[in-house]
Amino acid sequence: MTVTPEIFKAYDVRGLYREQVDEDGFERIGRAFVDVVRQNTPGVENPRVAVGHDVRLSSPSMADAFAAGAAAAGARVTEFGLAATEMVYFAVADGGFDAGAVVTASHNPPQYTGAKLVLAGAVPLSGDTGIGEVGRLATGDVPGDRPGGSRERDETLLGRFVDHCMGYVDPGAIGRQRVVLDAANGMAGVYLPPVLERLDLDAVECFLDPDGRFPHHEPNPLLPENREFIEAKVVEEKADLGIAFDGDADRCFFIDDTGDFVAGDFLTALLATHLLARGGPAPIIYDLRASWAVRDAVVAAGGTPFENRVGHAFIKRRMREIDAVFAGEVSGHYYFREFSYADTGLIPALLVLELLGERGAKMSELIAGFRDRYHISGEINSTVDDAPAAIERIRARYADGQQTTVDGLSVEYPDWHFNVRSSNTEPLLRLNLESLVSQADMERRRDEVLELINA
Repeated sequence: MTVTPEIFKAYDVRGLYREQVDEDGFERIGRAFVDVVRQNTPGVENPRVAVGHDVRLSSPSMADAFAAGAAAAGARVTEFGLAATEMVYFAVADGGFDAGAVVTASHNPPQYTGAKLVLAGAVPLSGDTGIGEVGRLATGDVPGDRPGGSRERDETLLGRFVDHCMGYVDPGAIGRQRVVLDAANGMAGVYLPPVLERLDLDAVECFLDPDGRFPHHEPNPLLPENREFIEAKVVEEKADLGIAFDGDADRCFFIDDTGDFVAGDFLTALLATHLLARGGPAPIIYDLRASWAVRDAVVAAGGTPFENRVGHAFIKRRMREIDAVFAGEVSGHYYFREFSYADTGLIPALLVLELLGERGAKMSELIAGFRDRYHISGEINSTVDDAPAAIERIRARYADGQQTTVDGLSVEYPDWHFNVRSSNTEPLLRLNLESLVSQADMERRRDEVLELINA
């Protein structure tokens, strides 16, 4: 039996298969999870728990072990089999489950395994709201058997999920567009085929066959090397757009018609504008790393922008507090009020296609104004021996700027700003910087901050 404490992360459970956790360990995690669900669901002795899994070669047996442990601990488990993360979020909320788990390691390489855990309404567990307790129980005195547990299978989720997501757009408005789709052999390959049957797209389908070995490239489009294929393919095919999905398909990334990557904050600004035009004034949340393009676009469209700390658990909580209609993160996570405030890869893809169809414009044209005015560095990771000391050097150097410490250190000046924050899992500092002056000014200031980080 293997289950090590370090797999219990800030936002999920994740580690190397067999080396850090195996099936027996996941059986214990299933038991521990049910105990935590029971603590959060007063009066429910036999909680209803939804379980799905991604395409990794280890995932079927790990999901089976998790479900076995949950049922032994008294849960009434419904197993959905192969399911994208957002499909399990939908299943939990749509089916009135008390909790849900999707066995996935998201965008990590194939040798990883893990789980994302939610309570009723697809409310996430995080390091400070339950994952730590799951880890404590699973690595210690795991809960014993309780009566009333059961397991059943449900084969209807995919159709119900696609029906729901298609309700966000007018398929006729999308029209005939040439689009390159790269599922990276991950979970988007499960839901894209039935979606394409309902659209008139001229789709160039790439790596839609689910394959847990991820034979063509790692399923993490945030890394430039994993976008090289789709960027070249968009140009080769003279496509209007490229859409790439990560491994568990809860994130999507966009390539414009010239083959250039569309930054997540610019995409957030576009989607916010589209949703506000359709639904009227509403709160919109963006993460504090983002370009001021988001803030300015939301205000111009009549919405109210709210800056928030990074991380899905924090953003989902804030969305509920202020009833935000939409939230976006630089990392490609997009959240929707009507989707239980959860993140999804399919809905933003559909909305962007609708936006392009309605405007009759190219993606490069829609974001040209952002690229001309907002000069962003993107996220730059630096390995450091002493992150607090590096942040203190930066704090002292930019003492004349407006500083906040909501999430790392943010510093603002009238025409440029940046955020530097520590990684939750690695000895890294992450820098995001923007200048409104010019690309050259952004690069100069970026290099200046990086020099302080690496001093």
